Amino acid sequence: MKHISYVHPSITLIKRAIDLTFSITCLLLTLPVFVVIALMIKLSSPGDIFYCQLRVGKMRAGKVKHFKMIKFRTMVNDAEKGSGAVWATSNDSRLTPIGKFLRKVRLDELPQFINVIKGDMSLIGPRPERPEIVIELDKEIPFYSERTYEMTPGITGLAQVNQGYDTCIDDVKTKIAYDFAYSLSLTKLHRWLLMDLNIIFKTIVIMVLGRGQ
Repeated sequence: MKHISYVHPSITLIKRAIDLTFSITCLLLTLPVFVVIALMIKLSSPGDIFYCQLRVGKMRAGKVKHFKMIKFRTMVNDAEKGSGAVWATSNDSRLTPIGKFLRKVRLDELPQFINVIKGDMSLIGPRPERPEIVIELDKEIPFYSERTYEMTPGITGLAQVNQGYDTCIDDVKTKIAYDFAYSLSLTKLHRWLLMDLNIIFKTIVIMVLGRGQ
């Protein structure tokens, strides 16, 4: 049976072209910033500069893609060695001083442009979640795992700019509503353009005002 996607075909092509163009340009322009951040991380706390973590990617026809998401390390080394995967908090004690700053202005996510170029992520889409958390939340919330159906997860997105990190199950339920609202915008070209422009504007505001977590 031929697979039929709900995503408008023009959106798929335009979105990928924007992802590649913007990510390659940003990586080239921010190379000096990469060097400065890498030195700040290395000199301020022991551990690696980058942090790679397995995440759930795009779901399609019953198949789920997994990938290694790359970020600048913002937490102390082996932050979850004893606790395992836990909810984030507004004043997370595991964050390093440099890490707290990087998260506020979202510069910790710069290396994710590499994921975008590889096709693991998009600039805009649902936040990619960890497999173990997806398994647990799928038991609590119906259709939770469907949030990335036909959608590539993004560096920023409708849920991210309106809510931020999940701290409890109620936050997740609200975020799913945002994720499905974004998926509806992918059916119409003009609706998607307006949605993405709104998300980009809000993302810039969050970065400038340091409202990230």
